[in-house]
Amino acid sequence: MVATPEKLQESTTNKTAQSDRVAVLLMGYGEVESYEDFANYNEQALNLLTAKFAPVPTWIYPPLAKLLAVFDLHEWSHQHDHFISPHNAIFERQRAGIEQWLQEKWGDRVQVFKAFNFCAPFLPKQVLTEIKAQGFDKLLIYPLLVVDSIFTSGIAVEQVNKSLAELSDQAEYWVKGTRYIPSFYNEPDYINLMATLVEERIKTDLAVAHLPSQSGIVLMNHGCPHKAKGFTSGIDESQALYERVREKLINKYPLISVGWLNHQTPLIEWTQPHAELAAKNLIDLGATAVVFMPIGFATENHETLLDVDHIIEALRRKAPHVTYVRMDCVNDHPAFLKMAAEWANPQIEALMTEMSIAAKPGRDQHLQHVHSHHHSHDRHAHDHSHHDHPHSGT
Repeated sequence: MVATPEKLQESTTNKTAQSDRVAVLLMGYGEVESYEDFANYNEQALNLLTAKFAPVPTWIYPPLAKLLAVFDLHEWSHQHDHFISPHNAIFERQRAGIEQWLQEKWGDRVQVFKAFNFCAPFLPKQVLTEIKAQGFDKLLIYPLLVVDSIFTSGIAVEQVNKSLAELSDQAEYWVKGTRYIPSFYNEPDYINLMATLVEERIKTDLAVAHLPSQSGIVLMNHGCPHKAKGFTSGIDESQALYERVREKLINKYPLISVGWLNHQTPLIEWTQPHAELAAKNLIDLGATAVVFMPIGFATENHETLLDVDHIIEALRRKAPHVTYVRMDCVNDHPAFLKMAAEWANPQIEALMTEMSIAAKPGRDQHLQHVHSHHHSHDRHAHDHSHHDHPHSGT
C-alpha cells in the first residue's frame, strides 16, 4: 500500500478537493416491477442468498428460478390482483430523504446513491460505474433494507467487492477509502421509534375495545437459517433487536412475541416461532387483538405485505373473533430518515479526514514474496545460531 500524504494536505486546504467527497451507497434488495423479470430476480437471489445455506447444486438455479417465477406470477398477479411492489419507490424516498439530511451538513460533497442487489438498472456494478464516473473515490456502504448482520447485509459487501475488482485497472483501485454500516439493531433511536409506533397504533385502533393485556404484539424479524455454511446468519442481532423493543412495551402489553418471517425452504431449520405460530400462541394466551409490526425490515417489500396478509387470512379462518392489524415498516418516516443520516455522519467524517490509501491489485503477491524472502533469511540465521550453540535452551 502507498500512502499519499499530499492528498491529506490538499483536503485540509481545499474543502472541495476531490478526496473530500463521499459517495454513500444505500443498498436494498429491489423488487420486480415487471413480471417478466421474475426468473432473473430469482436466479440472482438463489445465487447470492440461498447458496449460502441450502444444499442445492448451482446447475439447478436457472430452471428452479423459472419454476419459482411461475409461483410468483400466480401469487402476485392472480391472488393479489396484479400486485406491484412499492419497495423500489419507498427506497427512492429513503435515498432522497437521507441525502437531504446529509447535504444539510456536508453540502454536495456527499451524495447518496441507491443500489439493488437483484434489480437492474441499479445493480451494484452499474451504480458503482456511475459513482466512479462522477469522480468519487471514497465510499460508504450502507445496507438499509434488513436490520441484521453480515449474512444479509454481507451480500451487499460481496457485490461491492466483486464490482470494485472488475472496475479497477491494473495500476490501483480507484476507491481510496471505504466504510461500512453493518446494522442498526442496537441503535436506541430506532428501538424507541419501533416501540412508539406500536404504542401509538394500539391507542388509536385497539384501546377502545381491547385491554392492554389482551392486545397481542408480534414483532417481526427477517427469518434466519440456523445453519448457513458457517456464515453468521443474523439471528443474534435480530434477537437482540426484538428483546430491546420488547423491553419498552412489556410492562404495559404483556402479550408480546417475536415472529420470524421465514422462507419455509425444505431441509432448512429456520428461526422459530414463525409469525403465524407466534400470533396463534398469543391468541391461546387470551389476545383478542394482534398487531403485526415489522421491526427487522426498514423498507416495505413482498414479505411484509403479501406474506403477512397470507398469515392474517389463515389466522382469521381459525380465529375470526380476533382483530388483526398489519403495521407498515418504518419506510420514509421523517424521524427514521433523520436518524439514518445521523448514523452515517461519523463514517463520512472519518472518510473525509483519514489519509488516502492507494491499494494496488496484485500488490499483496509482491509483499508475500518479500515476506517469504525475509522469512527464509531469518530461518537461515536461526539455523546458524542453533549450530553454534547446540545446548542453548536445554
